[in-house]
Amino acid sequence: MTPYKMYDGKPYLSVNKAIEKSLKENWDRAALSNYKGDTYSYGELATKIKKIHIGFEKCGIKKGDKVALCSRNQANWAICYLATITYGAVIVPILHEFKAENINYLVSHSESRVLFVDEATWEGLTETEIPKLEAVVTLNQFNCIYVRDKSVLAARERLDDILAEEYPNGYGPDDIHYYEDSPEELALISYTSGTSGFSKGVMLPYRALSANIRFAGEDAEPQMNCKCELVAMLPTAHMYGMLFEFLFQITIGTHIHFLTRVPSPKIILQAFSEIHPDLIIAVPLIIEKVYKSQIKPIVDRNSSFLSIPILNQFILKKIRNGMIEAFGGRFEEVILGGAAFNPEVEEFLRKIHFPFTVGYGMTECGPIITYEKWWSTRQGSCGRKVKFCDIRIDSSDPVSIPGEVQVKGDNVFLGYYKNEKATAESFTEDGWFKTGDMGVIDEDGYLYLRGRSKCMILGPSGQNIYPEELEAVINNVTYVVESLVIEDNGGLTALIYPDYHQGEIDGLKRAELESRITDCLPEINGHLPSYAQIRKIEFMPEDFERTPKRSIKRYLYQRN
Repeated sequence: MTPYKMYDGKPYLSVNKAIEKSLKENWDRAALSNYKGDTYSYGELATKIKKIHIGFEKCGIKKGDKVALCSRNQANWAICYLATITYGAVIVPILHEFKAENINYLVSHSESRVLFVDEATWEGLTETEIPKLEAVVTLNQFNCIYVRDKSVLAARERLDDILAEEYPNGYGPDDIHYYEDSPEELALISYTSGTSGFSKGVMLPYRALSANIRFAGEDAEPQMNCKCELVAMLPTAHMYGMLFEFLFQITIGTHIHFLTRVPSPKIILQAFSEIHPDLIIAVPLIIEKVYKSQIKPIVDRNSSFLSIPILNQFILKKIRNGMIEAFGGRFEEVILGGAAFNPEVEEFLRKIHFPFTVGYGMTECGPIITYEKWWSTRQGSCGRKVKFCDIRIDSSDPVSIPGEVQVKGDNVFLGYYKNEKATAESFTEDGWFKTGDMGVIDEDGYLYLRGRSKCMILGPSGQNIYPEELEAVINNVTYVVESLVIEDNGGLTALIYPDYHQGEIDGLKRAELESRITDCLPEINGHLPSYAQIRKIEFMPEDFERTPKRSIKRYLYQRN
């Protein structure tokens, strides 16, 4: 049999064997920590994985069976994930922010036989709606809440004895022997949170995970190693956080610190100052909040001095140094992804030479598609294609006329679980994955996104209007937290969620704050083309409903 060759011609890297190697080599090193809580070494991690493998055997779980995992970020989430794939089962990570009825449906739809869940999430669930379940296990203490076969409970109580009987001299590095995966084999089913409708189960093969792990180690962050520290703050059930804040780090022996609480900017910056991470993975919203609350006020206060060259350089350097220190002072770069980046914030960060870069990816690509190091990326771009895939623009002039971004390579998924129709619709006749994102690509291969094809609004004379570009202008207005541009009876309406709290601090009543924002409409439209003028503004009494990765659920607010 001919060995599988990856898209770049290199041999396939087994994910589970890479995990096995790391656990053996880093046995005594710290592996997983809950921020302000427990820490587990790689040896303790391996031992816990072995106990879960014994539990799987007692439940009759076979290779290829589905195992669902639903909880907030925590060390035990990582342990259950690793135990599942190294056993040869298929992991089904589910975002715990989903409503209970959706979680019930997804566990049932995936035909999961075991569910790992935290107690708070389990309160809204019921095993009677999930007929294939053999066991429900809590993540806090690994207690069995439900088992189909009661004999499993006795085995759960004897796990330590069973392990001691099997390994009388103790379980050690030489005893680790994990399931060896193959490239086209199904590794996980990731249910998309989706901003445009119902969740679909993305079937990712091991080659997609392997390609992304290799990309991280060889191209994006080759300086990362077993002596590095990382703060994991993105949802680990989402592919972006899963691959680049967890799975890659496990294969190289990094110490991962999980933020188990809601990652507000205050908590994030506190963790950075204590842990001093060597790499920061984030979504643009986090950086934008820091910019709006801490940097923009400084810039505004010193606007007159910034026009003086010598003072300009002094102030900007001081801001840059302050930001780097606030982010822990030791990181090589901040990698942003998961959403569009505000152009004003990006322009300022480039002006001060802050080490950040913007990548692009999708769950269906496991997730990375384009990336470039911070010192060679270009403003407005999300980088160039990674080595294990190709991209093309479905346009007569890909450099000048936006078209759909299409992808082919090792990172591309197998299809949607039990949804042949959606799978067929997602690929072109010649086998390219249709991302649904619109963009152009320059002569040097840099990709510039223009918005989602599903979000695109057709202008009065057939012009393509990408609401994300209009929202970036609106979001720069003082007291605007977030905006959403929608088509409304033939015109464009901006739904705005204002910062009412900051307005109160500044002595403004609700009506006064809204009036100030409304008065900025002519200025907003001055930055927009004639065919994309905002006709009216409406105010949201509370924040938009969002997906767990903080994208607005646009489909909930459409009117036409």
